[in-house]
Order: sequence, then C-alpha cells, then structure tokens
Amino acid sequence: MPYQCVATSVAGFVQQIAVNYVARGYYFYVTGIIPEGKDPAKTDAKIIGQYGIDISKWARARRRKGGPANVQYLRHDRFYVIIATHGEHPFFAAEGKQIRNIRKQPLRFYSYAIGVGRSRLDRSLHVSVRIQRGVFRELLGKFKHIAVQRTVEELCRELRALPFEPYAPVRDQFRIILRAVNRARKTAGLELVPWNVLRLYRKPVHVFAVEERLDI
Repeated sequence: MPYQCVATSVAGFVQQIAVNYVARGYYFYVTGIIPEGKDPAKTDAKIIGQYGIDISKWARARRRKGGPANVQYLRHDRFYVIIATHGEHPFFAAEGKQIRNIRKQPLRFYSYAIGVGRSRLDRSLHVSVRIQRGVFRELLGKFKHIAVQRTVEELCRELRALPFEPYAPVRDQFRIILRAVNRARKTAGLELVPWNVLRLYRKPVHVFAVEERLDI
C-alpha cells in the first residue's frame, strides 16, 4: 500500500498528529502551505521522496532502537506537516532553524493547538490538544454575552454545535464555558443549562480515504 498522507478532515488530521505521532515521540516539526496553482500531490511526492518517508513499519521499528530518526508527513487541504522523532536524519539539516519542538511550541492547526503537557498526577509528559487561546477567549466572551439572552434550548444547540473534538483539555474548556453561562443565568434567576449537553466523549475517525472494495 502506498504511503498515506492526506487527511480527509480536520478531526482526522488532529487525531493522526496527536494520537499516532506526538504520543509516539514525534516532537520536531515544520509546517507549510502549498500555494494555489501548485499540485498538492506533486508536493507530497517530492517531500516523501526527499526524506525517504515511505518505509515499512518494520524499518521504522528498527530505527526506534538505533540512532536514525523516523519522519512522517501529513497534509490536509494545502496545509502540511513534516514531523520527526529524536535521532539523525537529513530532515534536521535541510529544515534547520525552521524546525519547532512541539513540547515548547504547540502546532497550530485551524483553531486547535496540539502540544505536550505534564500530568497533574505524576508530572509525566502527555499529548495536549486544546482550543487555541485566542479562539477560546472569543468563545467564552460570546457565551457570556448570550448567556441570559437565549433560552436553555438555544444555548444547548449552540454548545452541542461547537466544532471541536472533546480531547481532555477541550473538555475542560467546554466546562469553563458552561460554568460561566450558568453563573450568569443563576445571577439572573434563569433556568440553568444541564451539564449533559456537553460532548465529553471523542469517537475515533477515519483519517484517510477508505478505499472502495470491489466484489469480484
């Protein structure tokens, strides 16, 4: 099977980066946008060939035991990421100062920030996917503004429609919004919005296009 690198949705892109790459030690990345007028497939092929990305999972497993780094490539629409583990690889020399460490500088994609945080329990590192700070502030301000102007039913629809996958930090952000809404409604003597309105469970999604099977 050829190397799959085109995520068909925002949710799929975030899932692939966070769950399959960052959680497995891919911390060093560069991002780019393919200009209009350029064929994205040609850019895909060029980058994959340049860095020898299309290798078997067995080859990647052998690299994890030694010095060479593993490198992955992922694109959604015209936005792409090249992301690598620790180790030696031409990627580091070629990209140089453009390379970012996701543990220090979260990867920003659409309204998400994908980074690495520390557990409150044992301070171990873990993947963190949250709504970007500026976007979250805007959302919080919006819901504070409409908290006493809308009915419970209208607020429920607005909260359910938030277009973010409920990773743990996102769930915390959802709760902050709902607490602010209910604080304002309680002060105004209005019915509170129920907590079960929040989407708190994330369903894994297909990252890449599912090939059709032909019955022969």
